[in-house]
Amino acid sequence: MPFEPPSPQMPPLDRLLEVMARLRDRDGGCPWDVEQTFATIAPYTVEEAYEVADAVERNDMRDLKEELGDLLFQVVFHARMAEEMGAFTFDDVAAAISDKMVRRHPHVFATESYADLTEQTSAWEAMKATERAAKGKAASLLDDVPAGLPGLTRAVKLTKRAARVGFDWPDFGPVMDKLREEMDELQVEIDAGDLPKARAELGDFLFVVANLARKLDVDPEDAIRSSNAKFTRRFSHIEKVLAKRGSSPAQSTLAEMDGLWDEAKALERKAL
Repeated sequence: MPFEPPSPQMPPLDRLLEVMARLRDRDGGCPWDVEQTFATIAPYTVEEAYEVADAVERNDMRDLKEELGDLLFQVVFHARMAEEMGAFTFDDVAAAISDKMVRRHPHVFATESYADLTEQTSAWEAMKATERAAKGKAASLLDDVPAGLPGLTRAVKLTKRAARVGFDWPDFGPVMDKLREEMDELQVEIDAGDLPKARAELGDFLFVVANLARKLDVDPEDAIRSSNAKFTRRFSHIEKVLAKRGSSPAQSTLAEMDGLWDEAKALERKAL
């Protein structure tokens, strides 16, 4: 016997929690949802966060509303699995983050005040360090930078954490010098045909790129998403023009496609 859908008249969050509970019900729920674990759901959680970022990048409010719902569903999914284990509930999650935000904003919810944003940021980091110590975590300054983060994002966080204790390049000059040095080392291994070493050198190069992004106050993942979108637009222009000519990229020369790529760049500049 199927479940009755939760009433649309219920408070929206209560309704969502009820939907999730019924999906996970082992007697009549969805077999796929019932089989999921934290580990199997985690990749979807990360994917949905990126979908949110993409909607923001495109300034698409309709999509943003939908993607935020998808991301909220991921939180509800994890909380439901935890509740079934007796670990915590969705209410516990909401209460914990509320407590944390109140605690970390004494200038809003207490009598603390900061001279400027720099002082506030320093105080924020100090509070986070105190919280980590209270949990008995992070014997190393870097221990609790999550290993599951995207590589470039984690590199930024690692170097930002090290920079707090003075382990950092003073300005852009040495970063650019290091970038060129890593490029040269990568070239040596490519020329030698040593692909394992080339892989390692490429990793070093990307790590310095992440450092440069941090120095520029640029999110490298956001920057590469923007470049991915740019590549997609320009390649799509190539495909469309070739299709009008009764051709395709596979049937065209590199020189022909390069010319159309330059045409797409010119059209973009003209549109600005």
